[in-house]
Amino acid sequence: MTKTLQGRKVAILAADGVERVELEKPREALERAGAQTEVLSIHDGEIQARENDLDAAGTFTVDGLVADAAVGNYDALLLPGGTVNPDQLRVDPDAVSFVRDFVESGKPVAAICHGPWTLIEAGVAAGRTLTSFPSIRTDLRNAGADVVDQDVVVDGNLITSRSPEDLPAFSEAIVSQLAGTTTKEEEKS
Repeated sequence: MTKTLQGRKVAILAADGVERVELEKPREALERAGAQTEVLSIHDGEIQARENDLDAAGTFTVDGLVADAAVGNYDALLLPGGTVNPDQLRVDPDAVSFVRDFVESGKPVAAICHGPWTLIEAGVAAGRTLTSFPSIRTDLRNAGADVVDQDVVVDGNLITSRSPEDLPAFSEAIVSQLAGTTTKEEEKS
């Protein structure tokens, strides 16, 4: 595989309760394509992963705090799901601000399953076509989004997906969208 994303850096914003496969599979696809990834969270150390929201599924090491992160240091943002993870993120002012600023930057932002809850809290779902896990579609509609039932939806810089079953299409869309953007260095040339 060619390293189409060489020199790109992707922030993965997650907290305890993250659905393991929804962080792991897109991260693997990004890294296979040459991107560097960093896990940001609302606390340092490690975050607890889950499988199907209920079963313990190990941990991920936190690379940095979202409170200290700058949108300008990253080329894309990944918001994995699990119900507990985005529920914690959406009540953290630093996480919400980071997501809002990232969407407003025009850089790719990818959210899967319950991940779009943070998009709602950041006030960036209105007028966008999005998909999600079925149980939060009403929340998206109430926030002004046009909700569709598709494996992956790309609306401008937002990439959304429904569930772990859609991870192949979701991961491909993230890599494709990021490959179509320019790096900070390319913009300067």
